[in-house]
Order: sequence, then C-alpha cells, then structure tokens
Amino acid sequence: GRQKIAAISSCVHARTLRYIPLPSKEGRLDTHVKVLAVLHIVFGALGTLAALAVMAVFGIAGIAGAAAISSEPEAWIALPIIGITGTALGLFLLILSMPAIIGGIGLLKLRPWARMLTIVLSALNLVHVPLGTILGLYGLWVLLSDEGARLFAPPPPAAVL
Repeated sequence: GRQKIAAISSCVHARTLRYIPLPSKEGRLDTHVKVLAVLHIVFGALGTLAALAVMAVFGIAGIAGAAAISSEPEAWIALPIIGITGTALGLFLLILSMPAIIGGIGLLKLRPWARMLTIVLSALNLVHVPLGTILGLYGLWVLLSDEGARLFAPPPPAAVL
C-alpha cells in the first residue's frame, strides 16, 4: 500500500483530520526525470545560442576585417582563417549541444534510448565544473538508480491465452 500522512485542516466550525497519500517512489522519480529532461533541454539551448553567437561574431569580424584592410593584400590571407575558425568552432558547439536537446526530449517521452544517451552525456558533463558536474551527478543519480531502470524498461509482453 501507499504511505499516508495526516494533515489537519481547519474549518470554520470544526477541525477535521484527513489523510493525504504520498506519491510513490516511482512517481517521485518521474518528477526527477522531468526536471533532468528540462535541464538538458535548457543547457542544450544555451549551447546552441552560444554556437550561433560565435558564428555571428566571427562572421562580423571577417566582414569588418575585409572592409578595414582592403589596401593590404597580405591581410587577406587571415580573413579565410578567421571565417573557417569561427565556423568550425560554432559547428563544434552546435554538435555538442544538439544531443542534450534530443536526449531531453526523449527523456520527457520516457524513451529507453534517451536514458542511455543522457547517461553518456551526464558522464561527459562531469568535467564541466561547476554546473556540468552538478548536472552530471544529478543525471547519473536519477538514471542509474533501480527505479530509473524500471521506469525506462519496456512493458512486459501481453500474456497469450
């Protein structure tokens, strides 16, 4: 059975005692999975914004550099390097951010593949001190627990009569 707690509520004329059931352990873990999913989506979105900002800054720097150094032919060699560096860095950040968004959406839908992806992402996040470490530890705690494994387990096959 479920545990119950007593709560006293005041009425205008009398005091009554009522019992409020506590959520089951699985219900509480379900909340942790949702929180973890939202955190991964938010961190992934922030990483995506950072990638777009890096690409924009390097693009603007390349355009401004082209306008400023039109008289020096040697400086034209640096402009493609700036553009390539900015694009590569932006794509790198984008590639790192997208799995977090995809994994977060999968966690919200309780997909087993999302659990595996988020376990890997959580382990990788441990080196990003301090926020990544906190997110990584929280993700590993939620997803590696026995309740977490049961929550993402496929349903048993239907009995054939």
